[in-house]
Order: sequence, then structure tokens, then C-alpha cells
Amino acid sequence: MLSIAASELIQIFRNRLVLITSLIIPVVVSAYFVRQHETYAALGSLGYIAAIVMFTITAFGLYATAVTTLASRRQNLFLKRLRSTAASDTGILAGLLLPVVVLALIQVTAILTALALVAGGPANVALLVVATVATLAMMIGLALATAGLTNSPEHAQVTTLPVTLGVIAVSSWIGITGTTDLTWLKRLLPGGAATELTMNAWNGGVAVTESLALLAPTLAWVAIAVTLATRLFRWEPRR
Repeated sequence: MLSIAASELIQIFRNRLVLITSLIIPVVVSAYFVRQHETYAALGSLGYIAAIVMFTITAFGLYATAVTTLASRRQNLFLKRLRSTAASDTGILAGLLLPVVVLALIQVTAILTALALVAGGPANVALLVVATVATLAMMIGLALATAGLTNSPEHAQVTTLPVTLGVIAVSSWIGITGTTDLTWLKRLLPGGAATELTMNAWNGGVAVTESLALLAPTLAWVAIAVTLATRLFRWEPRR
């Protein structure tokens, strides 16, 4: 697994398109939100900024990059060659996805740390960690499911667009308007409950038990995505 991950990390830094999508765009957009934190805090809250940063990074840096990577490795028959080795299917997927997950986690940590330094830290760091892990799990599951519908890296630019823009739009909607109205609709949308959980972790003022209940819709999306992935993702046959 680690050898696959190391090879994949090298490929990420060699591919300019993937490098721009996974690193440059998320960092630039997130840095803008941090720089303009007073404006966006007045529009929503600091928790809203934390949530939109998290979803910008995980949507572009993790989700879209993971789908592109899996589609590319299947198209160039790299998956087929890997399945001719002793590596398990789980190990292959873990190796391919580990670099983008680690890079996304580093970016989230760095940007949220910068936000904390310029605007004040989160009310509950542990809860923020839980929200981050749940968001990463959801986006990984969605990436695996979308990869099953994606025939090539070029096709990935189309198939990833609805989810990428959708989760960012949901996060913005909830971050600005809250969940007082249309509560369950907002929480059941992909990324909705995770956004609210992130806001609660950063802003405080909500009981931890009440916030942890928001994990249910997010974990439900993880389960749905993994189920779809097992049905849609196409493995090259083992030799």
C-alpha cells in the first residue's frame, strides 16, 4: 500500500492539471476567505468560513482529484497491473487515495490554523476534528461512487461537477441562513449536517450531544456512497 501511495504522490506533483486542482485552487480560494474573514463573518459567522474552507478543499483537493486519479489509473490499465500482484483490492484503493487524503488533511489543518490565528480559535477543537474526519469520509465515499461513472480523466471534469458545486452551495446556504428554517432538508442534503457540525464546533453555544447527533446524516451519506461504489466501481479482472 505504501509503495503505491508513494508512487501516486510523485504522479500528483508531476501532473500540472491535478496539481492545480488539488493544491493551488483550494488554497487560493481558502486563503481569500481567511483574508476576508471579517466580511464573511458578518455575512454568516467564523464557523461558516471554517465550513466553506473545509468543503472547498475536500471538494476540489480530495473528491475531484480522487475521481480523476481512479479514472486515469483504470484507463491506462494501471489498476489491471496492480491486480496482477498480491496487493488486495482494499490495499490498492488505500494506496491510490492515501496521498490525496493526506494532502487535503494538511491543507484543511493549515488553513483552519491560519483562520484561528487571525480571527480566534474554535470553541471545541475535538468536535472540529470529528467534523473534519466525517467530511473526509463522506467525500471519499462519493469519490469512489463517482469514479464508477467516470470513463476517463477528461470525463471526470464533467462527472465531478455536480457534487463539487453542490456541496459547496449547500455549505454556503447553511452557513449564511442557518438551519432554523427547513431544518431537516438542509441537514439531509450532502454536506449539510457536516456544515452545521463544523459551525457548532467553531462558534460554540450548542450542546456537544446535540452536535454529535448531526453525525447521523453525514454517516448515512457515507453508507450510501460506499454502497453505490461497490455497485458502480469497475475493477479490472485479476489475472
